[in-house]
Amino acid sequence: MKNNEIIDEVQSWGRYPLHSPLRVETPAWRNDISLAYQENILGFGNGRSYGDSCHNSGGVIIHCALLNRMLAFDETTGVLTCEAGVLLADILAEFVPRGWFLSVTPGTKYVTVGGAIANDVHGKNHHCAGTFGCHTLRFGLLRSDGEEYVCSPDTHADLYRATIGGMGLTGIITWAEIRLRKIETPFIAMESQKFSSLDEFFELSNYIDSRFPYTVSWTDCASYRNFGRGIMMAGEHAVPSYDLPKIPRDRKITFPFDAPSWMMKRYASLGFNIAYYHSHFAKIRHKLSYIDHFFYPLDAVLHWNRIYGKRGFLQYQFHVPFSYGRTVVSDIINRIARSGEGSFLAVLKIFGSIKSSGIMSFPREGINLALDFSYRGAKTLSFLSLLDEIVAEAGGAVYPAKDARMSGASFRRFYPQWEEFAAYIDPKFNSDFWRRVTES
Repeated sequence: MKNNEIIDEVQSWGRYPLHSPLRVETPAWRNDISLAYQENILGFGNGRSYGDSCHNSGGVIIHCALLNRMLAFDETTGVLTCEAGVLLADILAEFVPRGWFLSVTPGTKYVTVGGAIANDVHGKNHHCAGTFGCHTLRFGLLRSDGEEYVCSPDTHADLYRATIGGMGLTGIITWAEIRLRKIETPFIAMESQKFSSLDEFFELSNYIDSRFPYTVSWTDCASYRNFGRGIMMAGEHAVPSYDLPKIPRDRKITFPFDAPSWMMKRYASLGFNIAYYHSHFAKIRHKLSYIDHFFYPLDAVLHWNRIYGKRGFLQYQFHVPFSYGRTVVSDIINRIARSGEGSFLAVLKIFGSIKSSGIMSFPREGINLALDFSYRGAKTLSFLSLLDEIVAEAGGAVYPAKDARMSGASFRRFYPQWEEFAAYIDPKFNSDFWRRVTES
């Protein structure tokens, strides 16, 4: 493989900013990982972080793609032991037919177990299950002193807390024990319901979250006359019945090229938002949905990040506490709709009260909104900096795993615990993200 192909493999999913590591190492076995004579190191999973937390310009990348072996599974407890490079997709392919599912999953299955821990990912069931770290029992952590630490809530608990949500800065996660959950079918009994405003969303959310383990909403951020309308989707694992459909074939399409800039103009996102909202004809719909279609709709489109063009895109995900949430979310969606920086994706979700043990874990009780913005240079950066200020004033935070541009001052306001966390960073590990937010 040529060097430029290797560099392409270790870019982030947002494709902004680009970076050039000094060297990429791809160990085939855990014993092949050598940290003793390295400097400026960072582990890399499958590149599904949106920003630069997986970048290490001028440094060494330890690509963990080949550390992808299942090691053990306990059928009575649902505890899986696997190497950190195992994809969530690998786990689903192996265990869904056996009646098991992930306790927590993000919106893509092409994330490694190590990456899910390092970013403490969350999913549609945060209000009742917390984060991925809440279901991570133990893991191995290789540090540059040459020792592999077995970390759990009871053993090396300080490194356990720092590594969950620690963005790969505490060392290389080599293996992990995670808890799966029992299911009876590979289908979700799904209910979707339209809402016409944010006020209606909040009223509906209180009711839906109490009935369903999985809930998430799409909201319109492009139509300034109708901003805040949307569709709430909720579901639970279906039970066996005579009318369950057949498992659909795994059909994927590929977005074949970098889209031209005109595709991401305001009228395009406006048109998409209008069409998507009105494609749901009924106020309430019920259907059975295959697990992949419910949890991972974007995974059906390979290289969908090309839709945003050669310059890439920025995902902006934030949460704010309930005390300011309604006002702040309404203000931000209104500003987006009027700015012309319309987002195709706008995912609205209520975070529950289950706390992760991770020092730097992002989810906290409150309201969460995730948005995608085509990168248009200084205009986009300036607009998102304005949103940072609004979020910070409300006591909220922006998700580091999705970030590629927040200032050091904003980061320190969002994460006042950063100095506590910094004490556990491996002295030979670093990243573009960490340099950006601590050296500016």
